[in-house]
This record gives sequence, structure tokens and C-alpha cells, in this order.
Amino acid sequence: MNRSGFPGEPYSVLVFGTPIVALATALVFKLPSIVRLWRDPLLRAVGGLLLLACGIFAFAAPPSVAWTNRVTGVPNIAAPLVYSFIVAFCGAGLLLVIAWRDGLTGHAARPAGTRRTTRWVVVAHAGVIVALWALFALADVPVERRQDLDTYYARTPFMRELIALYLLAHTTSCVLTYRLIRNWIPTAGLDVWLRRGLRSLAVGYAANLVFDAVKGTAVVVRWAGGDLDPLSTQLAPAVGGVAAVLIATGFVLPHAGQFLRDRWRVRRAHLRLAPLYGLLRTATGRGVPFSLRATPELRLTRRETFIRDALLQLARHFDEELRRRAYETAVALGYGRAPARALASAVTIRDAIEAGALSRRPSPHVPAQVTARFTTPVSTGVTTRVTDPTTDLLADLLQGIEAVSQVLSRPDEIEAVRALASATVESSLHVYE
Repeated sequence: MNRSGFPGEPYSVLVFGTPIVALATALVFKLPSIVRLWRDPLLRAVGGLLLLACGIFAFAAPPSVAWTNRVTGVPNIAAPLVYSFIVAFCGAGLLLVIAWRDGLTGHAARPAGTRRTTRWVVVAHAGVIVALWALFALADVPVERRQDLDTYYARTPFMRELIALYLLAHTTSCVLTYRLIRNWIPTAGLDVWLRRGLRSLAVGYAANLVFDAVKGTAVVVRWAGGDLDPLSTQLAPAVGGVAAVLIATGFVLPHAGQFLRDRWRVRRAHLRLAPLYGLLRTATGRGVPFSLRATPELRLTRRETFIRDALLQLARHFDEELRRRAYETAVALGYGRAPARALASAVTIRDAIEAGALSRRPSPHVPAQVTARFTTPVSTGVTTRVTDPTTDLLADLLQGIEAVSQVLSRPDEIEAVRALASATVESSLHVYE
């Protein structure tokens, strides 16, 4: 292996290419939200953080190191550039965790302590970056080293201090961020996806500390005259790649998880309304026109609107007596109150559809005198009001369309309850006759 080069192309793709692909994918996933909600500083910060992480691995890859040195004409200038990216990434991550934990998007709304801490973080990390470039300007590093610069120049004046400074700054920042995250995870009331994201962040920053330990060990051994360069040239980059992917996952997971969860809820609600939608579409002879450009939320809204409009058209065919008997029958069969109400509503809808398809007269199950019994003014002792059970039934249906739709996927149960309820209604009609 040529230590000034790289230990092989497959290793290069794995160690540097995989994190870049993962980070770029996360950035692409977040980009629509960042563009749509550009005023949200937390979203912008997440996008900037992912971009910084991509920059670290893009510029740290040996081909990029060689290109940067060649274009600038300065041997090893890629080193302070990559180290500056790393320090900036650590500072941005620490600032994001602080702001994210406080849940504040406006700088003026933050507590004084948080604003003071934020200033210290910015000043400290900016100072480290300036010091890195100043030390590099003072160092004498004429031999280009694309991979093992940390160990090759570990004993060189000023470059030695540069390497120690960036490792110390990186370690300190990661320790502080890790402690903040670990203290935040046990907080009660956190969203499940936020908690998972924080755990991923904690593991990622712990992996970063392993990176620092491996790099630092190789450098210290060089100071002592030994040689454990493979720790720095082979193990440390792999650990750093894993850490970057975990950190990117931690910042994206809460947003991605909540988005997928909301999308699944919309999709599930859309599917759960399919039986009722199909029944009403068959009964009315029309449906919701399909549109490729419609969002899942819009499709769900259109389906709900269609169902509610169709139920309003069927309302005049609703048989309250049949519904009441169906509910009592379902309860007698052992159903709970909510399933019994859904079954009774499904029976009523099926009966109304048949009544509406056969004629426009009142439901044949209930004679005029029975229907009149429900619309006769009822004395309250003070004033007189008109009770309309059909309106009450419609209100119940509109509030529970999803439960009714699920019952419609079990036609055998509906028919059993309907048969028993209809028999009961028929016996009641003989009494009235």
C-alpha cells in the first residue's frame, strides 16, 4: 500500500462513497420541506448540517485531496480545509441540538442563557478554525500526503499543534453534544420518532468519540516513535463514515418518521373507507374522478366528501325504527355498543339504498303512522319541539363513516343482524295494524 495514496479503489468507495450517498439521500429527502418551509431556521440548519457532512467526505477522499492540492498549488492545503469542515460540522450540530431541545425558532425568544451559550459555541468553533489555518501557514509540509498526513507530520512543528487542536476540538464538541442528547432522551412526552432520532444521534456522536480515540492513539504512538498508522488510515475513516450516517439519520429520522406516519394514517383512512365508498358509488352510479396529481390528503378529502354527500341524498330513506331494532339485535348477539352502532348503521344504509333504488316512497318497512310517531311534536312542559330521528341518525353516520365502512367488509354479519331486525320490525307492524 502506498501511504501517500490510498489502499485500493473498493475501500475508497466503501469508506467515502457510502456516507456521501447516505448524506445526499437524506438531504434530497429534506429538500422539499426546506424549500416549502424556508422560514423555519431549524429546517435550514438541518439542511446546512447535511451539506457540511457531505463536504467533509467529498473533500477528504484521496482523489479530492489530490485535486484540491493541485488546483491551489499548495501541498496539503486540503488538510486544514477538511479539518475546518469537521469543526464547523461539530459546532453546527451542537447549535442545532441546543435550539432543537429548546423548541424555539426565533432568536429573540430564546432565554438569555441559551443565547449566551450559542454565542460561546460560535466563537469557540470559529476561533479553532482560524487557529487551524494560522498553524498551517506556519508549518512546513512540502511532501503531499493524501491519507496519512496526521501520522506522517505528527512530530512536525506547528503541524503537530494543528493536528492536536483539531482532535481536541472535535472531541470536546462531541462530548458536549453527546451529553446534551443523553440528558434529553429520558424526557417525558417526547414523540416516539424524536426519541429514536436522539438515540441515533447519541450512537453517532459516541462513534465520533471512537474516531477521535483511534486517531489520537495513532498520533500519540507516532510522538513516542512507534507506528500504528493503520488505525488512522484505515480504521478511523470507516468509523467516521458510520458516525456521519448515524448522525444524519438522527437529524432526519424525526421528520421522516412523522411524515411517513402521517402519510400512512392518510393512506389507511383512505383504504378503510373503500367498502362504504364502493357501495355508495354503485348505488349512485358515479364516483370521485381519479387524478394522478392529487395528493393522498386530497384523495382522502374527496372520498370523505363524496361519502357524506351520498349519505345526505339517502337521508330521506333512512328507517330509524329499523336502525333501533338492528342496534338492539346486535347488542343481544354480544356486540359492544360501538360495533353494534356501526352494524345498525350499515343495515340502515343498505336498506336505504334498496328503498331508493326501488321507489321514492317512504320506506316499506314503516307505515305512515309509525313514521308520524317520530315527527309528532313532543311536549316538554314549557315549549314544543319537533324531534327528527333521521337527522340524528345522519349525524351519527357522518361522524362514524370509517367504522361503518369497516363493518361493510363483513356482509354476513350485516345480513344476520338485518334479518333478525327486519323480523322484529315486521312483528311490530302487525301490532300497529
